[in-house]
Amino acid sequence: MTTRARFIGSEIYRGSSYGAWHPLRVPRVSTVMDLARALGWLPDAAYIRSPRARPAALHAFHTPDYVSALLAAEETQQVAGETRARHQLGTPANPVFPEMYRRPATGVGGALLAGELLRDGGRLHLPGGGTHHGLPDRANGFCYLNDPVFAILSLRHHGARRVAYVDIDAHHCDGVEAAFARDSDTLLVSTHEENRWPRTGALEDVGSGQVFNLPLPSGAGDDAMALARDRVILPAVAAFRPDAIVLQCGSDALEEDPQSRLAMSGHAHLSVLRALMPLAPRFLLLGGGGYNPWGVGRLWTAAWGVLAGHALPDRLPEPAQAVLRALEWGNQKRVKRPPAEWLTTLVDPPRPGLLPDLLRDRVATLESRLVAWV
Repeated sequence: MTTRARFIGSEIYRGSSYGAWHPLRVPRVSTVMDLARALGWLPDAAYIRSPRARPAALHAFHTPDYVSALLAAEETQQVAGETRARHQLGTPANPVFPEMYRRPATGVGGALLAGELLRDGGRLHLPGGGTHHGLPDRANGFCYLNDPVFAILSLRHHGARRVAYVDIDAHHCDGVEAAFARDSDTLLVSTHEENRWPRTGALEDVGSGQVFNLPLPSGAGDDAMALARDRVILPAVAAFRPDAIVLQCGSDALEEDPQSRLAMSGHAHLSVLRALMPLAPRFLLLGGGGYNPWGVGRLWTAAWGVLAGHALPDRLPEPAQAVLRALEWGNQKRVKRPPAEWLTTLVDPPRPGLLPDLLRDRVATLESRLVAWV
């Protein structure tokens, strides 16, 4: 088994945008690639260009009608009313844009390749992955295709019998849960902000017994994630004894992200990553949400550094700082000028956050379920 980490990326993400007013107008994957190269962390030997999934391959989860509609929308750059109503294409959340098929199909292609590359073990980072809301017959929550579902299917196809999927995005992984909630060979563990879209992922949801959802209250920070990590995530994964782990590492739980009211630092995400890596021979790290360009670029680069075994610098070298200084966040009023630490570091100081009794009670409820499940 090899433990050499590899990175699956693509230039399709550079300059591709959902539109000037959409939260996904910001650069993300290209920033990670540029930062990692500026740090000397992404040599050619570690980088793999993602293939694009073919339409027929997408039928393993998405309906042929939906795939055809997505292809047609990209080709014509327009969507008829009936198609919009049925498939949720051409809506404010899921707009028409030039790469609306090619971009998500590249994420799925990377996910399918990841399962093959991890056949004999190893670690992979696919920052363009993590689109966990996509549903079989429609786009959903900025997600046109559901690459985490294809990653799990590919891992299975290439020898992993039991797959643990852990999702620490601020939004619940409704599309992945819809695919695998009744599959006893897939463990699903999600932390997400309560009362946040898509408002699924209730504590009471159990699927076939292997679904563990922990809604976090607004204001939850690093201490909340540490509690979830030590008393829910790690015990569930260890008891499941997976052949492969998929970690969706959305950065929208960071305090500076505009799409949630969670208050974490990158330390929360990296602590989960570090704790999970030894628990399975195959490890796939995905991106996900993240709508502050400095926050998402820094966190996913730091996560790649951890996955690949690099020490995170206290202060970034000048070439890496130049990558961050060049970022723009158009059409928003929240940040006029990025704070100095966003330009000079990968991880902000820890943010302990809140640990209300309600959260402790939820964790205790899941612990009781874990005991019964094991």
